[in-house]
Amino acid sequence: MVTPFDDPAWASLTGPHAHFAERSGQVLRYQVDVAPFFALPPEPDDGVWDDVAALAGPGRTVTVHNALPVPAGWEVLDRIAGVRLVDVALEAAEDPEAVVLGPDDVPEMLDLVERTKPGPFRKRTIELGTYLGIRRGGELIAMAGERMHPPGWTEISAVCTDPAYRGQGLATRLIRAVAAGIRARGEQPMMHAAAANTPAIRLYRSIGFEVVPRPDFVSVRVPGSL
Repeated sequence: MVTPFDDPAWASLTGPHAHFAERSGQVLRYQVDVAPFFALPPEPDDGVWDDVAALAGPGRTVTVHNALPVPAGWEVLDRIAGVRLVDVALEAAEDPEAVVLGPDDVPEMLDLVERTKPGPFRKRTIELGTYLGIRRGGELIAMAGERMHPPGWTEISAVCTDPAYRGQGLATRLIRAVAAGIRARGEQPMMHAAAANTPAIRLYRSIGFEVVPRPDFVSVRVPGSL
């Protein structure tokens, strides 16, 4: 039996984030300016790749669950190993310096993401949940927020700090502050990281997250040209 925790993208898009979903047949995805994630059903039939192609479009790159064999004619671009982390002992706490970020802050958020590369963040990603930031001299120097939202869980994501301000514990403070809001709703924080990102995984484990198994993913290009 597949639980919401096993496939957070599918559980989010069929649950709390259904209003962000676009569908073709069996396949769902977030609206393209919100997030890049596709979601396949727990038990897809043989037409699932046709649905992926119809939703993505010819020549587009799609990242999907690695358990499904990639059909002939689809180019495999990358195989991505990742880890999932769950809160088991995090000391969640509000932060007096953290401010709630809104639509007017998106240009600065996109700039910080471009400089720090925490993972996918698009113009409307901020709509997925609460995002908190820390400013110094009026400049946004660190942020973190909520992304996928399977029932009972909320993913903490977009954790990033300007290189000039690293080593001050800002990421940890923001993770704790975002987690406080998640727990206040009666939900449990979770996170994702690339398996190769050992510094981030080490940090998350040190503040109370535990690594649990998760599937790898494969990035493929839909046959055809743009």
